[in-house]
Amino acid sequence: MSSCFLSPSRPFIALCAALVTFNGHAQTSTPVAPPTRSIAEGPFVPAPALPGGIVLALYPPDSPLLKRERLHEAENYNSTTGSVAPGGKVQSTLNIHNPSIEVHLAPGRTNTGAAIIVIAGGGHKILWIGPEGHDFVPYFARHDITTIILRHRLRVDGYDAKVDAVNDAFQAVRVVRAHAAQWKLDPAKIGLVGFSAGAELSAPAALFFEAFSAANQTANDPLAQISARPDFVGLIYPGPTPFAKGATPAIPANVPPSFIASAGSGDRVHAIWAEEYFSAMLRRGVPNLEMHIYGRGGHGGGLKARDGIPFGTWPERFLDWFRDLGFLSKPGVPTKAAVESAAFAAKPAL
Repeated sequence: MSSCFLSPSRPFIALCAALVTFNGHAQTSTPVAPPTRSIAEGPFVPAPALPGGIVLALYPPDSPLLKRERLHEAENYNSTTGSVAPGGKVQSTLNIHNPSIEVHLAPGRTNTGAAIIVIAGGGHKILWIGPEGHDFVPYFARHDITTIILRHRLRVDGYDAKVDAVNDAFQAVRVVRAHAAQWKLDPAKIGLVGFSAGAELSAPAALFFEAFSAANQTANDPLAQISARPDFVGLIYPGPTPFAKGATPAIPANVPPSFIASAGSGDRVHAIWAEEYFSAMLRRGVPNLEMHIYGRGGHGGGLKARDGIPFGTWPERFLDWFRDLGFLSKPGVPTKAAVESAAFAAKPAL
């Protein structure tokens, strides 16, 4: 049993929790009420989805970023299909008030030091932590990449997706980076890959990390000096990004590289949101920007092979990009992405 929380005096203290297995498919429906817990039982910390997972709450229980009166509430699993039977798999979760990460350290992580924080979709109504979360653990582990599943706060539970959920993504980067030495990760190879609504977190994370850091520099914050900048971001069949509807947010000089993938006309709205992000970054001249828009396919699906159509190969194209930028090289060696991002940052803006 393994789960942990962040404390201002002792940043990371282990707590025990049971192990459960997760899997799922992205749909939404009316949620089922979660189990009742009392405030006296303390903050709810979810069980890890897969054996060996380490669960860390993102914030100390007294953080001003949390709704303390709701921290004790249990998450609600498989609300579309009923509760989890013994030995069953959790497809989804919601009612998240104590956001957390679930860490699955790749056995061969010392070969790369790379870590990907995956952010599931669900329209801000639910988190599909199976097909867009733990399904990636064995896939990435085969390439010596550590997978980290983010459980962030949702609009359906009374949170602002553009503020609270995005803050959770930034905090996840900081927590993982703070543990880099302990977990034998490279602190310069930590990034975010978001799916659908999850990409509505990874996209702003590429832009607004300096604002988050500036707003979280209090003396009692143990992570105040830890950078929230992701070293890379992925947007997979993304929801609306900060560039939607003609918006023109500033792109920082040290913006991380981005990988984008979506079906085309079969998922037209998400493909347009992908193109808006890509075009804005391209106009700025951001290096190592890559996008794949596929002729056939629909929305969602995570790792599914999609009956052999090219869209089913997007994970391989992501790994090609990831490898080319140096994220699969030995830890401690500056990546091509880092070198070229630094050179871009040193240039005058176009």
